[in-house]
Amino acid sequence: MNKRQLLVAVLFASLFGGLVALGGFKLFFETPVPTQNTSANQVRYAKYNFDTSSYIVPEGLNFVAAAEVATPAVVHIKSSYEASSANAQRNPFQDMFPDFFGDPREQRRQPGMSSGSGVIISEDGYIVTNNHVIEDADKIEVTLNDNRIFEAKKIGTDPNTDLALIKVEEEGLPHMSYGNSDDVRIGEWVLAVGNPFNLTSTVTAGIVSAKARNINILRRRYGIESFIQTDAAVNPGNSGGALVDLKGRLLGINTAIATPTGTYAGYSFAVPVSIVKKVVEDLKEYGVVQRALLGVEIADVSDPRIQERGVEELSGVYVMGVGEESAADEAGIEEGDVIVAIDNVEVKNVAELQDQVARHRPGDKIVVTFKREGKTKTTNATLKNMLNDTKVVKSANVLTIEGATFTNISEEDKESLEIENGVKITKLGNGKFKAAGIKEGFIITSIDKMEIKDVDDLTQVLRGKRGGILIAGVYPDGEEAYYGLGW
Repeated sequence: MNKRQLLVAVLFASLFGGLVALGGFKLFFETPVPTQNTSANQVRYAKYNFDTSSYIVPEGLNFVAAAEVATPAVVHIKSSYEASSANAQRNPFQDMFPDFFGDPREQRRQPGMSSGSGVIISEDGYIVTNNHVIEDADKIEVTLNDNRIFEAKKIGTDPNTDLALIKVEEEGLPHMSYGNSDDVRIGEWVLAVGNPFNLTSTVTAGIVSAKARNINILRRRYGIESFIQTDAAVNPGNSGGALVDLKGRLLGINTAIATPTGTYAGYSFAVPVSIVKKVVEDLKEYGVVQRALLGVEIADVSDPRIQERGVEELSGVYVMGVGEESAADEAGIEEGDVIVAIDNVEVKNVAELQDQVARHRPGDKIVVTFKREGKTKTTNATLKNMLNDTKVVKSANVLTIEGATFTNISEEDKESLEIENGVKITKLGNGKFKAAGIKEGFIITSIDKMEIKDVDDLTQVLRGKRGGILIAGVYPDGEEAYYGLGW
């Protein structure tokens, strides 16, 4: 073998050895990686893109469509208040030391303004909102979603449901159609539309957390609380705004929040549209709500007071008392009965019973299903009004009873007599009031030391009284007087 052949052999051996070494490393020390043939258009960056034009939103989650339908029908309401002494806080030392504490007659409420929301419910300008948004307002200004501004007039209010109806003079307005709050299910998506913190046309989303919720916010004897509870964010300024379903239909009027801070803390409450419709119809037709009453004192069967009585029912409304000659009394309902249904609709608690009865007017007949001593019974009841009859109530601020006609006192009476509330006898005919020596013009401020704020208060107090009562009040000339009256 010559030198040339030897050199070639050495190079070949070196090359072969290197290939063997590399192949051994790959075989024993490096994990094989699977490969596949790819074309250039199959290789792309790890960023997710999708075509929104072909993207289909799952049914029930299209918030955009509902917001577009509902937002134009929700308005911003500003209520302004003129200066007044009617609600000034009275300091007892002012009368004795006016130079130091100030003359009480000069203490006046400063002008102010509050804001909330409302929902247009007809193209001719009817708007539903909360009573507390426009209560006692001297001027109501409404701003539409398109920034047009109107002054609204008050059609009527209902403190017992915290609802009010106002109207602007305009035609062809965008308006919201009614949904069905009875069919709303817990867990269903809803939107809240309103003007929190003066942030106009704000939309938030949540789910229905509960139904027929009583939160004891109205604090009125005949207050009706059967709220829809949601976790859609609601804040000051949302009051009177819309709670809508995912088709943009009205389910309720946002009214209150549960909060330790004054702002949203997780739960909000809306008056269901089942009650809203009834109140609106009454206010449009009569100017006052025709409140139908069954005439019973009631409590949930889960109430500790009721459980102490050994009630075995787990659901329903316990009858604690029955008013004389009331609808319940005439229908044969007794103390100790447990009402479980109204018109064949199950009622599990007081809120649900109030909701069902509130849909009716005095004179309407309902079917009451109740349990007595373990047996289920059914009876027909003809509902009555606060005066225990079936007549139409013509005004919330006027009451005629026992020959006397009462009205809420005027602002002039409040200022001249330095009183905050009361009802005035404007006409006096034969009856118990005249027989007691009361004269026309007398202003009742309390009965049995219970303050009488307005005609509604007077109705409620007198309806529950039996036997003698003590009436306190004042005449227009400032003379205070007290009368005993058999009731």
